[in-house]
Amino acid sequence: MLSNRRGQRVPNVTFRTRQNNQWVDVTTDDIFADKTVVVFSLPGAFTPTCSSTHLPGYNQLANVFKENGVDEIVCISVNDAFVMNEWAKDQEASNITLIPDGNGEFTEGMGMLVDKSDLGFGKRSWRYSMLVKNGVIDNMFIEPEEPGDPFKVSDAETMLRYINPQAVKPKLVSLFAKVGCPYCARAKALLKEHGLDYEEIVLGKDVTTHSLKAVTGATTVPQVFIDGQLIGGSEALAAHFGEK
Repeated sequence: MLSNRRGQRVPNVTFRTRQNNQWVDVTTDDIFADKTVVVFSLPGAFTPTCSSTHLPGYNQLANVFKENGVDEIVCISVNDAFVMNEWAKDQEASNITLIPDGNGEFTEGMGMLVDKSDLGFGKRSWRYSMLVKNGVIDNMFIEPEEPGDPFKVSDAETMLRYINPQAVKPKLVSLFAKVGCPYCARAKALLKEHGLDYEEIVLGKDVTTHSLKAVTGATTVPQVFIDGQLIGGSEALAAHFGEK
């Protein structure tokens, strides 16, 4: 039975991390002392739900968490430092601190170490999240103990609702662009001026002209979407922002 450790201190552990090709010891005090930290833990780097939803959700909402008093967002997994560093690169998770709990000491201390030998994983972390204030667990969201890999309560949206139900989430912006395109550069500058992060989809690399037309109805770039709505090119984007 996995127990909620709300009100208790996090385990005292030293993590072996790799920074600039050197071994660096990071303690739980380094991570949690005098800070408000959101932690989410998961079964493994590069695994499907972890890569497609769990980590991206926290990475996307990182600025909103910080606007609501969170100093750092930490992902902990029972993986080694090399795997966690490569996963961070693959996910472009610049807003998340990925911590390797290679020996499972922190996870075991949390009471969240489970046996996934049936999958060939060995000992791994159960999926959960928690809000930690100065080393003390303010609240935990533990996935239900049921078969498979449940993902119902440890997501970024649930955590944000707990911290501030009225928190304003960022707009979702996608930009179809082409390398060397001056109109694309203008669109990027406009988005930056208005404080909007965006996902760039590069024509000829990530998508073809055929797909661009199928999605946007146009063959020219840029094409900008905001919260699922097609805005159009750079001139349409400027008009959307009330500029000429």
